[in-house]
Order: sequence, then C-alpha cells, then structure tokens
Amino acid sequence: MSRLAGVFADLKSNGRKGVIPYVVAGDPTPEGTVDLLHQLVAAGADVLEVGVPFSDPMSEGPVIQKGHERALGNGMTLRKVLEIVAAFRRDDQTTPVVMMGYANPIERFGYDAFASACAEAGVDGLITVDLPPEEVDQIDRAKKQVLFDGESLEYDDLVLALGSQPRRLPEKIGGSLGKVFTVRDLTDVDALAPEFTRDKRVLIIGGGYIGLEAAAVAAQRGLKVTLVEMADRILQRVAAPQTSDYFRHLHTTHGVEIKEGVSLARLTGHEGTVTGAELSDGTLIEIDFAIVGVGIFPVTDIASDAGLSISDGITVNAFGQTSDPSIWAAGDCCAFPYRGGELRLESVPHAIDQAELVAQNIMGASLSYVPKPWFWSDQYDVKLQITGLNTGFDNVITRSTNETSISFWYYKAGHLIAVDAMNDPRAYMVAKRLIEAGKTADQAVVADPNIDLKGLLKT
Repeated sequence: MSRLAGVFADLKSNGRKGVIPYVVAGDPTPEGTVDLLHQLVAAGADVLEVGVPFSDPMSEGPVIQKGHERALGNGMTLRKVLEIVAAFRRDDQTTPVVMMGYANPIERFGYDAFASACAEAGVDGLITVDLPPEEVDQIDRAKKQVLFDGESLEYDDLVLALGSQPRRLPEKIGGSLGKVFTVRDLTDVDALAPEFTRDKRVLIIGGGYIGLEAAAVAAQRGLKVTLVEMADRILQRVAAPQTSDYFRHLHTTHGVEIKEGVSLARLTGHEGTVTGAELSDGTLIEIDFAIVGVGIFPVTDIASDAGLSISDGITVNAFGQTSDPSIWAAGDCCAFPYRGGELRLESVPHAIDQAELVAQNIMGASLSYVPKPWFWSDQYDVKLQITGLNTGFDNVITRSTNETSISFWYYKAGHLIAVDAMNDPRAYMVAKRLIEAGKTADQAVVADPNIDLKGLLKT
C-alpha cells in the first residue's frame, strides 16, 4: 500500500478528516521550506501539498500568488522543488507529499524524466490542473473499470470532471475557416496571441463576458474591434439592463463598435482563411480574424454512453453522485438540485467547491452541495465582481459612491439575490456575506451612498 493510500485508509477507518496544508516551495527560502514541512508534520499534518511556483495572478488569490512571486524571485524551478522534497525525505519517510503545479514545466522537463525524478525524490502524488489525462474510451459500470488505449483501470469510486467545450459556428456559415477562434484554455490564447497586433480588424461574435473581455484586450492593443450580439442587448442572458448599459458605454468609449440585435449571417474567406463577414442587417465588413464567444456546452458523451442520466449536463444528486452511486461528477459538466429545480453553473469557484465536496463525500461525509456563486470579469480598468444568481429578479437598485464605483443590487419579491459590483469591492463583500447568510438588504440603505454598507451586516 502506498503512503497516500495508507493515510486515507487510516483516516477513513477512524472517521477523521485529514489535515493537508499547502506550502509554496521556495517561500520564503528553499531551506526554510524544508524546515516548514517538518514543522507542519510535527503540528499534525497528515499529507503535505507542495506548490510549484508559477506566475498566474488569478491562480490562488493574492496571498498565495505573492508567495509564488517571492519563490520565483528566489530562482525556484521545478527541479529545485524536487530537491526540496528530496531534502525533506531524508528525515521523513512516512508523510505523503503531493506536488501541485501547471503542466508546462512538466512538459519541458519530459514526462518520463519527470516521473522518474518524482519517484527518486519521494513524491507520492501530483496535481496538474491543466493537464488532460489519458482519454477514456469507455466506462464499464458492471466491472467498475475505465477503458483506454486497450488498457483498463479499476475503480471503487469514479469522478467525472469533464468540463465543457465552446460552441463553434456551423461549417456552412464559415465556422471551419482559418483564423476563426474560440477561447477556452491556454492553448486557445496561445493560438490567438499572434493576431493581436495594432490596426488588425477583428470581429467578435457574442456579447457575453467572454466576448467583452476579448474586445477589451483587443481594443487596448490598438485593434479595430466590431462586436455583434444577436440579442437586443449585450449580457442579456446574464445581467440587468443597467449592467448592459454600463459595459456598452465602457466599450464604445474605448472605440469598440457594438452592434446589438444583429447576428452573423456568414463568414467569407479566401483560400480557406476568413477575410470578411456578412451580418443579418446586410452589412459587409472586412476582417483579419474572428473570435466566437457564443457559450459553452457540457461534455457528457462518455457519461451518456455509459447509460448515466443526462439533462442539462450529467445529472447528480445533492451529494454529487450520478445515477450510478459509484460515479460522481463535478463542475461545468453536471447539473445538480437547486431550489426545487436543477442548475448547472459555469464558474471556476463553483467547480472547485463542488469538487471538494465530492471528495469529502467519497470519504463518507454525506454533505449536500449548497452553491455560493461568485464570478468576476476584468475589462480595461474595471473589475466586475458578481455574487449570487439573479434569476427571476424583479427590481434593481443602483448604488454609486463615486465616479468609478457603482453596483447594481438585484431583488426578487423584496429579497436580495445578487449584486453586480464594478470597482466596488466593499459593496461586493458586504453583499456576498448577506446573500450567503440568507439575509437581505434594505433597499433605501443600498440606494443611499452616504450610508456605510457595513451596518447591514449587523442587522
């Protein structure tokens, strides 16, 4: 039995939760990290998670990111992280160590070489958040096996974290032309990067947050940006008219041409590459490339093929179990019970929260998932923070405390259900705490910029 398996078996048999602290390797110093790991074990840690530093400002929030920056400043590399684990192993042969990081350094290291180096250093597990596993061909529920590349792997519990895929344009209207992009992961961004040069002409199809974020980056790089949205207004599916108006004004003042109530008729091209577009109002425009942001769809094929229940995603119960109690699902790919109906959320925080709950339930926790939705979007110098779900709202209260900060508070039957806050972190944090506690906010207080919102938390 491996060190990890032994620890988890012991935790389960004793009905105890595990303590798994996270440490950024090399922060504050490599030597200090080794000492810290030993101190954590002495303090009761069951498993150690050692983070490989990487420069992603949205990775784990500002506190951990600062640790990454300090470690990188100390010259930390993947090889040096392995040296830290090896140094720890010289005095501790029993505590499991799991490394966490992104795939790019591992790819540069070489998979086989990295696996050998991990084994030599004494690494017990690896978390790579952006590395696809072997593509599974089939789930054999009767034998409790997954099949891939002619091999099989048995499971006691199986977790489906399949995510989602961006919707693409049909081939008949030019969706297969070259330089027609979607944005979902780092590979997509890398493919797009060479196109973002000054004075190039880009058509963005879709006025949701993906489309607007792409428009903001393009406009800031000096591109000529046209955005088309077939609905009557941008953000119509996810936000109130007030929020749509705010972001329409923001983008048009930065030179973006927004066409609402207008759809794409077809893309045109030359020698297989997009060169233009015809819109539903008859407008013809010349473009150098196009970005499609018209939503995503949950990946459910392998679950459907296995006979699992599918609705707007893989159907799960409150615990995260599918119609087969040995198979679980989390994130964008699944729909879960919510207020008498069913809900599928598309957000990073939700995917993390639900995955953590599924892991706890596999260990016997029997916890029901209660979503605490929050989202964000960065456009130009505006940070939008959203808390709650605005479905069914019947009233919106506007709060503006200065020229750069504004928030829109959504109510349903007099109860606060969501807030959109632009450059207003105080409003966002107060609203988030209220909504998660099931409390509301007096509308007159919200509307008065002279009243401190913190008072709402005392009622």
